[in-house]
Amino acid sequence: MEVDRWRHRGAAPSGKGPIVYARSTTIQAQPTSIDDGVTHVRDVVMPALEGIDGCVGLSLLVDRESGRCIVTTAWESEEAMRAAAERVRPLRERAAEMFGGTTEVEEWDIAVLHRDHRSHEGACVRAIWVKVEPDQADRAIDIYKVAALPMMEDLEGFCSASLLVDRATGRAVSSETFDSLEALDRNREKAAADRLIGIQEAGAEVLEVCEFELALAHLRVPELA
Repeated sequence: MEVDRWRHRGAAPSGKGPIVYARSTTIQAQPTSIDDGVTHVRDVVMPALEGIDGCVGLSLLVDRESGRCIVTTAWESEEAMRAAAERVRPLRERAAEMFGGTTEVEEWDIAVLHRDHRSHEGACVRAIWVKVEPDQADRAIDIYKVAALPMMEDLEGFCSASLLVDRATGRAVSSETFDSLEALDRNREKAAADRLIGIQEAGAEVLEVCEFELALAHLRVPELA
């Protein structure tokens, strides 16, 4: 997921690669308010975030049937994410009002992000929430990189994938972006079979699998794979 106008300004210590963090806000929206909410995030929230030091973009996932919408902001450091919390809170509250819904906020390490190519209008996302024992998080991340990611790349219409991890709890979410709803539909069976292999190897528990429209793709997170 990419955008032209967001610029990554941070760098991690030499030899360790960039460390990027994310805050996700899940909004249980009124389906009739989703278009207004998307417009508000695009026209108000994004420009406001662009002026906050350390922010490296935003994405918005939408499930119009259930009303579930997920806004994810990316940050060049944990310190930047924490420092911006008070400035971001009113933006989040106003966005929730526009969507006509309630919010749940989570914070993550972006452990993996890999792009094959940029997403375009009509792209869709399959999100898989999983849980491992917290002391197995690093092992699970390695398995994702070595085993799961190559299988995703072979799926029809693959654009990109990311893995967000809460190391304290062992919860994680993998987001796989595809060119179109048609591609998502056609690769669903193979994706499920591939996922089972990775989940078993990592010793993970699948909590939920959901599919979304990629309404806004404005992240400028560096390759983390």
